This record gives sequence, structure tokens and C-alpha cells, in this order.
Amino acid sequence: MNEYTFLITVAIAFLITVLLSPILIPFLKRLKFGQSIREEGPKSHQKKSGTPTMGGVMIILSITITSIIVVSRVNQGELGYEIYLLLLVLIGFGLVGFLDDFIKVVLKRNLGLTSKQKLFGQIVIAIIFYVVLLQHNFSTSIEIPGTSISFDLGWFYPVFIIVMLVGASNAVNLTDGLDGLLAGTAVVAFGAFAILAWYSMPDIVNITLFSLSVVGSLLGFLVFNAHPAKVFMGDTGSLALGGAIAAIAILLKMEILLVIIGGIFVLETLSVMIQVISFKTTGKRIFLMSPLHHHYELKGWSEWRVVTTFWAVGILFAVLGIYIEVLSS
Repeated sequence: MNEYTFLITVAIAFLITVLLSPILIPFLKRLKFGQSIREEGPKSHQKKSGTPTMGGVMIILSITITSIIVVSRVNQGELGYEIYLLLLVLIGFGLVGFLDDFIKVVLKRNLGLTSKQKLFGQIVIAIIFYVVLLQHNFSTSIEIPGTSISFDLGWFYPVFIIVMLVGASNAVNLTDGLDGLLAGTAVVAFGAFAILAWYSMPDIVNITLFSLSVVGSLLGFLVFNAHPAKVFMGDTGSLALGGAIAAIAILLKMEILLVIIGGIFVLETLSVMIQVISFKTTGKRIFLMSPLHHHYELKGWSEWRVVTTFWAVGILFAVLGIYIEVLSS
């Protein structure tokens, strides 16, 4: 295994996405799978109405095809249970997102699946994920990043896993609000976990190769999703990516480190929670609009400035996470 395999993995995923896009985007247009823009959102977003959504389908296809091809070749036909689990979460959460997008776009119900329906689907997938882990005698302990401290959650670990998968999926989903915002920040986060996977588990490359498949796929998607976006990933992509990054953190036993590397996703979620709590208790809003990226838009920042700033902050979080993990080892 050498760096050329890693580069080839990124390149294959990138090319698959880039080649699929000119086929899928016109197809989505013909089906009139256009994004509906909520009236309470920033007025500047109204011009995006009708832009093809559900582009997450090509992201999931690219990641799946690339990871299966590369991992099976490297492991002489074997995928390993890690890849099966990662694909379970990626495709499973992606299917929940697809149903949500389908209801919004095709059935013209702007809110999509109800929160209970979405949560039910996510929990079912998370339970299956944990059951498979259990069959492989997976450790129920978690480690504190930057220290040698670890403690066993025991019976509470499956609850922790479910909360982590569902929470990360929804947190990443909240970040998908501007052209290229989620794709760029996710490239950084998955790239960081690819580095850590290779650093901590050099003899088991499955997770590294899967993470790099995501990076390549998202870089290809950015060709069409960067401002002005020609396609959106929709909940199909964002829910899948959120579940996948949580699954990677779990398999690497870096559960808590996800909070640092995924710092942007955490900030976006916190902004929504703070806004809701503040408005319900005091009747006042802390932010001009939540999630956080809309606050800066309404302060007069250009969309591109918000996106690039969030990318930069995401890089800082990723570097911090890598530094802490390397320091503790």
C-alpha cells in the first residue's frame, strides 16, 4: 500500500462524479426535481428555486462504486465488515434523505418527511449498525482525545451510538444551505479522518480508502455545486454524509474527536438550538437567522465569503483534531 493508491482512490471517485453529473443533472431537470425555497429564508435564495436537487444520488453512487472497487482490489476480493457497515449507513441514511427529498419535490410537501418518520428511519439503521458491531466484539469504551483516559460505557454504548449517528446526520444536514458549503466542509472533515485512519490503523486500510472515496466524490460534486450551483445534494446527500462521518469516527474509536473535527457542524447545530431556546424563553432571537451561515448572509456577507470562511474554519478544526489525536498517541 502506498500513496499512489490513495491518489487513485480520490481520482476514481472524482471522475465518476464528474462523469455522472452531466447525465444526472439534465435528467433531474427533465423530471422537474427542482429545489423549493422556503419563503422564510433569505430573499437572495429565491433565485435558486428550481435548481435540480437530489444530487446526493451521484455522490452515494460514486462513493459506493469507488470504495468497492478499490478495497476489493487491495484486499484481494475481500471488503471487510467495516466497508459493509459504512455502506449500510451511507446508503441507509441516503435512502431516508431520498424519501424526504422526493416528498418535497415530487409530492410538493415542502417539509418532506415528518421529524418522527425521519427519526424512525435513522434509528432503525443505527440499531442495525450496532448489532453488527456487537457481533464483532466491538469495544464499548470511549477515549478522551489528547489523554490516555478511557472509560467503558457498557450498556449505555448502544444508546450513545444511536444518538451519535442520528445527531451527526442531522447536524450535517443543517450545514447544507449555501452553494458548496457542505461539500467543502465535508471534504475537509473526511480528509482529516482519512489521515487519522491511516495513522492509527495502517494495517487496515478499508476506512482510509472509504474516507478518500468520499473526498474524491465531493470534490467532483463541487465542480457543479460551487457558486453558482447547478445542482444541490439535498437531504439525500447531507443525511448520508452525516451518518457516514459518524460511522467512521465510531469504527476508529474516535467518537469524541468527531465533535472537534466536525466543529463547523457542531456550531451550526448549536446556533439553531440557541435560537430556538432564546425565542421560546425570551421572545428574542440571538441570530438574525439560523443556522449560523444565514446569520452572516443577513449581515451583508456575500454567499461566497460565508462559504470560504466556513471552509477555513473547518480546516482549523480538522488540523486541531489531527494534532490532538497525534499528540495523545
